[in-house]
Amino acid sequence: MRYELVIFDNDGVLVDSEPISNTLLAGYLTELGHPTSYEDSLRDYMGAALHRVHDLVLERTGERLPADFDDVFHGRVFAAFERELKPVPGVVDVLEKLAADGVPYCVASSGSHERIRVGHRTTGLDAWFGPGRVFSSQDVGRGKPAPDLFLHAAAAMGAAPEQCVVIEDSPLGVQAARAAGMDVYGFTAMTPAARLDGTNQLFADMRELPGLLA
Repeated sequence: MRYELVIFDNDGVLVDSEPISNTLLAGYLTELGHPTSYEDSLRDYMGAALHRVHDLVLERTGERLPADFDDVFHGRVFAAFERELKPVPGVVDVLEKLAADGVPYCVASSGSHERIRVGHRTTGLDAWFGPGRVFSSQDVGRGKPAPDLFLHAAAAMGAAPEQCVVIEDSPLGVQAARAAGMDVYGFTAMTPAARLDGTNQLFADMRELPGLLA
């Protein structure tokens, strides 16, 4: 099947940011008196917008996170990105292939526009994702697993949902893609395949993706 649009998640799919951001998130929550391991952070927050962190902490403890939580966390993450962030191995080859074949693509991320921009600028992926190809949960007000973000991206790119494929690495992202009526390929480099239930395809190396799409 030739898809009208390939929609990439960002964190963990385009940029190798999940180890960085989840290590920092776990550490910051623990620092604030909410003990959280790296594994806890991956399980509970990977693929989610930051409001999910606030919601789960409030639900579990009855306490609200500090008003400046987002700003402090983003500051730590962006500083770490500048030092450490790399593109996911093989993703530039995939983007080159899609561009050469004339296949439309975009990114739809639970992260903020600023987070996407910082990550892409640091890794050089900004050359592949101009403003018209970048969509954030900020655009729709609800993050994954709601389908709103993917439906918004498809509409903006002029593609029918049933003709789109989403490239995801989180259970929340897979749920969102299915709810949007889209096919979804699960990237298992960090997430066990068993946690990505409901995907059309699973793959562990980004270099496999062009063959799957063909």
